[in-house]
This record gives sequence, structure tokens and C-alpha cells, in this order.
Amino acid sequence: MAERALGLREVVITAGLCVAVVLGAAVLTSLLPAEMQAVVFRTPLLIGVLIAGTVIALWRIARPRRPG
Repeated sequence: MAERALGLREVVITAGLCVAVVLGAAVLTSLLPAEMQAVVFRTPLLIGVLIAGTVIALWRIARPRRPG
């Protein structure tokens, strides 16, 4: 059975989820005490999170899909 191509609906849902995750992270960061906010904003923590997320996304794209 041939795979169905992704449509506009799937793209919009994925984009909306990405926006929701980023906004949720911003809200959670704003609720942290000032000392913890300083750790988030003044250290390479965000860079590490972005690198890890990119690696996970690329790994999921690159691995072969299992049938069924």
C-alpha cells in the first residue's frame, strides 16, 4: 500500500504544535526564580537543547520505517 503524502492539514497541525511548545517553554521560564532564569538565558543551555532537538529530529527522519 502506498503512503499518503502529507497535506496542508498535517503541516498546519505540526506548526501549531511547535508554536505551542515554544510558548509553553517561554511561560515556564517566566515562572522560574530570577536565579534560574539567569541560568537559562546566560549559559549555553538553550544551544544544547536546540542541538539535542535537531539530532533527535534528524535521527527520526533518517532511520528506516518498519513495515506495518
